[in-house]
Amino acid sequence: SMDGAPTPASPAGLSAYVAVSQLLGLTLLATTGAWLGRYRGGVAWHSPLQFNIHPLCMVLGMVFLQGDALLVYRVFRHEAKRSTKVLHALLHGLALVIALVGIIAVFESHRTKGIPDMYSLHSWCGMAAFVLYLLQWLLGCGFFLLPGASFSLRGWYKPQHVFFGIALFVLSIAACLLGITEMLLFNIRDSYSHFVPEGVLANTLGVMLVAFGLVVVYVLTRDDWKRPPLAEELALSMDFKTLTEGESPGGGS
Repeated sequence: SMDGAPTPASPAGLSAYVAVSQLLGLTLLATTGAWLGRYRGGVAWHSPLQFNIHPLCMVLGMVFLQGDALLVYRVFRHEAKRSTKVLHALLHGLALVIALVGIIAVFESHRTKGIPDMYSLHSWCGMAAFVLYLLQWLLGCGFFLLPGASFSLRGWYKPQHVFFGIALFVLSIAACLLGITEMLLFNIRDSYSHFVPEGVLANTLGVMLVAFGLVVVYVLTRDDWKRPPLAEELALSMDFKTLTEGESPGGGS
């Protein structure tokens, strides 16, 4: 902040919600690890356990890191916009790389076991989420990070970017829920209905995924928690307004 003025505090409640989201996110990862370790034999790359890398990478990348990347603008409220933007892009990029590892794991695992690919609803929703997420990331970098995109283009694209950011996060969680159900029906079809511990643990993981999604989306959609524009950003947009609307005296028609 300018002239050494104290940085304004975050809005009441925001910090608590963010803390809850992180607690839920870390619990999600621990629960996924516990499920795979305790009931599915753990994870390993070149082995029959290669498949298990898939759920772990998808929860880490497409849910936890994607959610945190979305929260960057709410958490870092008073830092330079540029560095916040770069962090936002880097976290999404890391999520994409981890998700790609998860996708390779499932295709390789299917190939070695002779299982067909891309026939289930889970795989359709999951692949759609990943491909659109990659596209969203490329477009975001193109519009907001590379020099050259005009103010008016950015202004037009921003609402699209924000909407699809939330929509793809929700779709990713939905794909995880479908994947959990599919895994349970493949592995414990006969005992699932008897409330066996593995089924209860996996169901709990699903409920936590929904809870994480709800908390993150709540934080993102609260208007009074949106990042306030910094003085220099306001000055820039005022200059831009003058430039674009200045030709018509008196505000024009």
